[in-house]
Amino acid sequence: MAEAVVKFAVDKLGNMIKNEAQLLGEVKDQVEWAQTKLREIQCYLRDLDSKGTMRNALAENWLNQLRDVAYRIEDAVDTFELELKDEHKENSRLFDGIKTWFRYPWRVFGRHKLAKELYKINFVLEGILKSRNGYGMDSLQDQDRGSSAVDLNVRRKVYQDVSETEVVGLNAARKDILDLLFIHGETSTLPQKGKREQEKSKRAIITIVGPGGLGKTTLAHMIYQSAKASFDFHMMLSVSQEFSRIDLLRKMLSKLNNSRLERCKDDVSDLIVNIKELLSSKRYLIILDDVWDTMVWEQLKDALPDVKNESRVLMTSRDEKVAKSADHPRMSYELKFLEDDDSLKLLLKKARQYQKPSERCPDDLREIAVRLSKKCKGLPLALTVLGGILSLEEQTYNAWERVLRTMNWPEEGKDCMNVLNMSYDYMSYEVKQCFLYLASFPEDHEIRANRLIKMWIAEGFIPQKENKTMEEKAKDYLELLFQRCMVQEAVRSSNGLIKYFKVHDLIRELAIKLAREQKFHTVFTKSKCVYQSDSAYHRVLLESCGTEFMKYVGQKSQKTRSLIWFGPENNLLKFSVFRLLSVLEVVNVKMSKLTELKGLEGLIHLKYLAFKDTKDIVIDCRCFSGRMKNLETLDLRKINLTNGVSPTDIWTIDTLRHVYVNDFNAIRKLPPEAVLSNLQTLKWVSTTACRGSQFPNLNNLLKLGLTTWGHDHKWDRVPRLLKILPNLVSLHIIAFTPDDQFIPENIIYPRELPNYSNLKTLELRGKWSEGVTLKESLLPPHLVKLKLVFSKLREDPMPELGKLKSLNKLELYYSVYIGEQMNCPAGFPVLQTLVLDVEHVKFLTVGNGVMPNLKYLRKWGHVRLNMPPELRHFQ
Repeated sequence: MAEAVVKFAVDKLGNMIKNEAQLLGEVKDQVEWAQTKLREIQCYLRDLDSKGTMRNALAENWLNQLRDVAYRIEDAVDTFELELKDEHKENSRLFDGIKTWFRYPWRVFGRHKLAKELYKINFVLEGILKSRNGYGMDSLQDQDRGSSAVDLNVRRKVYQDVSETEVVGLNAARKDILDLLFIHGETSTLPQKGKREQEKSKRAIITIVGPGGLGKTTLAHMIYQSAKASFDFHMMLSVSQEFSRIDLLRKMLSKLNNSRLERCKDDVSDLIVNIKELLSSKRYLIILDDVWDTMVWEQLKDALPDVKNESRVLMTSRDEKVAKSADHPRMSYELKFLEDDDSLKLLLKKARQYQKPSERCPDDLREIAVRLSKKCKGLPLALTVLGGILSLEEQTYNAWERVLRTMNWPEEGKDCMNVLNMSYDYMSYEVKQCFLYLASFPEDHEIRANRLIKMWIAEGFIPQKENKTMEEKAKDYLELLFQRCMVQEAVRSSNGLIKYFKVHDLIRELAIKLAREQKFHTVFTKSKCVYQSDSAYHRVLLESCGTEFMKYVGQKSQKTRSLIWFGPENNLLKFSVFRLLSVLEVVNVKMSKLTELKGLEGLIHLKYLAFKDTKDIVIDCRCFSGRMKNLETLDLRKINLTNGVSPTDIWTIDTLRHVYVNDFNAIRKLPPEAVLSNLQTLKWVSTTACRGSQFPNLNNLLKLGLTTWGHDHKWDRVPRLLKILPNLVSLHIIAFTPDDQFIPENIIYPRELPNYSNLKTLELRGKWSEGVTLKESLLPPHLVKLKLVFSKLREDPMPELGKLKSLNKLELYYSVYIGEQMNCPAGFPVLQTLVLDVEHVKFLTVGNGVMPNLKYLRKWGHVRLNMPPELRHFQ
C-alpha cells in the first residue's frame, strides 16, 4: 500500500511539472528531484508490500515514514495549486486591469512557500533512501500476487451460470430452526401436548447465536426463503452495530405500506402506531440480522404485536445476551463450527470453482487441501476466503503448498483474521487500495458497484489503459475482490457484471484496521470517534456525527481528500474548510427546513460530488462555475437546484464523465461551446436542449436520459440528436405530456440511432399513440432490459415481448396496458426478473415452459397469477 501512496505523489509532481512549469520557476528543479527520488524508492516498494512475511517492526516504521512524506508532497502540491486559484480569483475581481502586475508578488510568495516545504521533504527523502539497505530491501525478488491464471471473463461466466451458491454444512441447522419456527417451546425440550398448541400460537422469538464468520446471515437467509410463503408478511432487516431505531422502523413501514410512510410523521411513536396497526391483522415473520445490542429488542418490540396468530421473530447475533433479552417464549440456537468433512468440501468447492464439475480433484491436491482446511478451524468465512486465494493460484500441489507455508500463524484463536490478512497480502497494490476504500461505507450497507467505481476513479486508484476505459478496469478490480471472497452477496446484471454487493462485517473490520494503520482512512461514528495524527484524515467516513467530527478535527479537515457523510444530521458541515477534497458524498441527510448548501465553490480539486436520499437541501448551481475544472462525476438527482444546471463554465469542463440531475430539474439549455468529449452518462436532458450544435463530441456517450414537461417538448429534435450517438447502449425517455400528447413512434422505436441493433437498455415513460402497437420486430433485437410506464397500450404486449431472445429484465408499471388479462403463451427464454405494478390488469397467465430462467418476480396491486407447475412458487 505504501507503493500506491508514493505513486500518487509521483503523479502529482509530474502533473505539476507539466501544467504549472512556467509558474514554478526555480522551484522546478526541486520538484523534479523529489520525483526522481520517489521513483527510485518505488522500485523497492512493490515487492516489499506484496510479502507480508518479510515485514517487521523496523520495516513498518520505514513504510510509515515514507507514507507521511508522500502525503506531505500531495498536500504541498494541491495547496500550491489552490492558492494560485485563490489569488487569480481575487486579483481578477479587484484589479482586473493590472492583474498581471499584481499577481507576480503572489506567485513569488507561493513559490517560496512551496520551495521551503520541498526542501524539508527532500531532506527527509534522502534519509529514507539511504536507510533502505538496513531494511533488507535489496534482497527482495519481484513477485506479482495480483495476477491470475483464470481470465476474468471466464469467472464472470461461471457466476452468471450459477443461480445460487451451494451452502455447505447448514442444512441440518436450517431444518432445526424451521422446526422451531412452526413448533416452538420455551426450552430445548418441547412442551407437553396440552401446552404445545397454546405456546405455538404465541409470537415467538428465536435467536441464532455464534461468532462472526460462522454463517449466521447465510442461514437466516435460507430460512427466510424457505418459510416466507407461510406468512402474510415477511421481512429481513440488517441491524448492525450502529443501528438507527427510526431507520429500522421506516424500512418496516415502507415494506408494509409505503403510502402510509409518506403520510406518517418522522417520529418514532407515530411509526410504531402505524406498524402495530398494520401487523395486528397479519401473521408475520421478521428477521433481524446482526443484532449487537440487547436494546434492539426493547426498542422494536412495541411495534411487533402478539395477537396469538403464530407470528415469529428471528434474530442473529454474536452475543448470547441478545437472545436472553427477548420476550418469552424464546429460543436460542447455537450454530456450530463445520466438521472436518464439510470444511474440506467447502474449501475445495471455492478453490476449484473454475474446473468442470465432472473433473475429479487429484489426490495430491486433496491431501494438501486437508491440511489447509484444518488451519481454518471449521469457520466458513475463513474457508471461503482461503478457497478464493487458491482459486487464483495454479491448480498444482506446489502452488497450494506454497500457500500453506505462509500460514504459520503467530497467534492462536485468530485463525479467521489471519486468513483474511493473508488474502489481503496476496493482492496487488492497486487492488489493495480499492479494498481499503470499502471502509468508507457503514456496516451491512448495500454498495452499488457503479457508485464505488466512480469513487475509485476520482481517487486516482484506477490506471488509464490504452485498450480499456477506467470504468472497465475498475470492474476488473471489483471482480478480483469478489473472487477472493472479500466482497459477498453480489447481485449481477444480465451481462455478468457485479451490480451491487455487501461486505461481511469481519472483512470490513479488517479494512478499517488496515486503513487506520496505514493512515489511509478514518471512521467516525456517533458513539465512537477515532482520531490519530494529521495524515489519518485523508479519507473520512462520518456516521451520524457531523458536528462531533468538526469538534475533534478542527484544522485537520484541511487535509481531508475524501468525505462520505451518512446522516441524519440537522446541521450541515462547513464544506469550505475541506479545501483539498476530491470526493464528497452526502447520504441520508434530512434537514428540518429548506437549507442552501454553501462552500462548494472553493473546492477546485473536487472530482466526485453526489447526494443520496437527501431532503430539504438546495444548491445554487452557479457555484459550479469557473473553478471546478477537475470534476468527473456530478450526481444531483436527490437534491433541489436553483438557477438550473446551465452555467456556461460547467459545460466547458472537459473531465466530466457522468452527469445526473433529477427529471424535474432537467438540463434545459447547453451553451454552444460545451465540451463533452469524455461524457459517458447524461441524465436528464430536456428535449428542448436537443439541438445538434449543443451536443458536439458525444462519441463516448453510453447512457442518455431525455425528458419533457407539459407543452415544453421538441420531439423533432430527438432523432437528430440520436444520429450523432454511435456508442449509446442505454436510452431512457420520460414524457410528461398532457393527455392529448403522445410519444412519437420514431422515439418509441429510435431507428435513427447508429447503434440501434446493439441497444441494451430501453425505458419509455409516457402515452403511446392509439395507432402504435408493440412489435418485437421493431424493438432492438439484443435488448436486455425494458421498462414501460403509462403506455396505455390497447393490445396485450406479452406475446410480442416474449419473442425478445435476450430480454433479461422486464418492468411494467401503472397503466402500461388498459386490458384486464395478460397472457404469456410462449417465449421469454432468458428472462430472470419480472416486475409488475399494473393498475388495470387482474390476471396474468404464463404457459408451460415459458420463462424457464425466472428467478425474481415482484408484483403490486391485485394481479392474480396463473403459473405453470415449475413457477408456482411465485404465486
